[in-house]
Amino acid sequence: MKITHIETIPVRVPLHPARMIRGSLGAHSVSPFLLVKVHTDEGLIGLGEVSCTARWSGEDQVTAAYMIRTYFEPLWTGEDPAGIERLARKLRTGTAGHIFTKAGLEMALWDLAGKRAGVPLYQLLGGRVRDFVPTKFSVSGVEPERAAGIAAWAAGEGFPAMKVKVGIDPVEDIARARAVRDAIGDGVRLGADANGGWDVRTAVRCAKQLEDLGVFFLEQPVPAGDPAWLAEVRRLTSMPIVADESVNTPADAMALARASAADVFSTYVGKGGIGGALRVAAVAEAGGLCATVGSNLELGVGAAAMIHVATATPAIAAERFPCDILTPFYYEGDILREPLDITAGRARAPEGPGLGVELDEERVARFRVC
Repeated sequence: MKITHIETIPVRVPLHPARMIRGSLGAHSVSPFLLVKVHTDEGLIGLGEVSCTARWSGEDQVTAAYMIRTYFEPLWTGEDPAGIERLARKLRTGTAGHIFTKAGLEMALWDLAGKRAGVPLYQLLGGRVRDFVPTKFSVSGVEPERAAGIAAWAAGEGFPAMKVKVGIDPVEDIARARAVRDAIGDGVRLGADANGGWDVRTAVRCAKQLEDLGVFFLEQPVPAGDPAWLAEVRRLTSMPIVADESVNTPADAMALARASAADVFSTYVGKGGIGGALRVAAVAEAGGLCATVGSNLELGVGAAAMIHVATATPAIAAERFPCDILTPFYYEGDILREPLDITAGRARAPEGPGLGVELDEERVARFRVC
C-alpha cells in the first residue's frame, strides 16, 4: 500500500450559545478545524483532524493546509503508511513547529493502520484497560450566576465530575468557584483550571481558597515556561497540580517530573499526536505520576482518537482525574455519520476498524468554509 495524496477540508463549527468557553485566554464561540484524508492506492483512506484555533495552537486552517500541500504531502507521497513512527519522524525533522498539523496527519496513519488490520485503534495500542473512559464537564469562566446555571445543568445531565475555569480575575474566580460548588453540592467532584492565568503568589492564595471549597485538583495555575513556577505552587498547596499548557512534548514532561512541578500531565492527541500522547503518559508513569486527557474542543475524529488512547493506556488515570472528552455537549453539530458513544461522565471507544468513524459528507459540506 502506498500513499497517493492528502486531501484537506477546512470547517468551522459553532459552539452551543449557552456553553461557549471563556477562560484566561479569552472567549471561544466557534472552532476552526482542518480535516485531513490520507489517500492510498488501495482505496483505504485515513482520517485525521487538525485543531486550528490559533490562540491555542499558533496554527490556522491556511497555515495547516499550506504546510501539508507544500512540505508534508511530498514527504509522504509514495510511502507505505504502515511506517507510522518513521513517517511521523519525517514530519518532525522536515520542518520545525506546526505540531498540531503534524498530529492530525499522524492520526490519519493510525486510522489507516487499524483499517488495514481490521481492528479498532485501541487494539493496536495494546487493548482495553477500561471498558469506558470517565469524563468531566468544563464550566466556562463566565459570571458566577451564569456559571452556576451551567454547572447545575451539567450535574442534572449526570456528570459526576467537572472543572470550572478560573485565572481571569482572582476575586471573580473564587466567587465563580463558590457559586458552582453551591449549585452542584458536595456530591459532584470539582476541579479548577486557570489556563496559566495567575502568577505564583496569586495562584497560592487562590489555591488555599479553592481547597476550602473542596476542589480536588488545580490545572495549570501559572504560565508555561519555567517549571520552577509550577513547582513552587505545588510545594505550597496540598491539592494535586495538573500540568497542561506546560506539556507539549515528552521532553517537557521530563523537565516537569525532574522539577517535582506536577502530579498529573494532561496529554493531547491534538498537539503531540497519538504517539506523543503515549510518550507523555509513559514519562508520567516512569516518574511515579499519572496522566489525563486534555481537550482543544475536538470534533468527532479527534475525540475518537482521544477515547482510543485513554481506553488503552494504564498511565491515564481517568478514574481519578476524568478526561476532557465532551464533543456532543458543546457543539451544535458534528461531522460524523454515526455519533460517538459519549454520555455524561462516560465515553466508549468505537468498535469499527481504525478510529471507527466515518465522515457525514453532507454535514462536512454544511460546515465547510471554502
